[in-house]
Amino acid sequence: MAKKPIGKIILMIALGAIIGSLLGQLLSLVLPEGVVKEVFTRSGDFGFSAATLELGFLALTVGFKIRVTISGIIGVAIAIYMLRWY
Repeated sequence: MAKKPIGKIILMIALGAIIGSLLGQLLSLVLPEGVVKEVFTRSGDFGFSAATLELGFLALTVGFKIRVTISGIIGVAIAIYMLRWY
């Protein structure tokens, strides 16, 4: 089995997370109120808020946040599973 390039692995995992999150948002629009909807729409946020550095002629704002959802995790798992064949 040939070794896969790291760029391809990162791209597949990122696409899996994006597609999983989009499907989770679509499910939140379709599903009725209840436990199933709550499970798929619950998320955890990790990161730090925006910080600004002002130097007079330049202002730099940096912030980072990752929102983890169940559907995003499922999307990443499917992407990793699909990496076995592509």
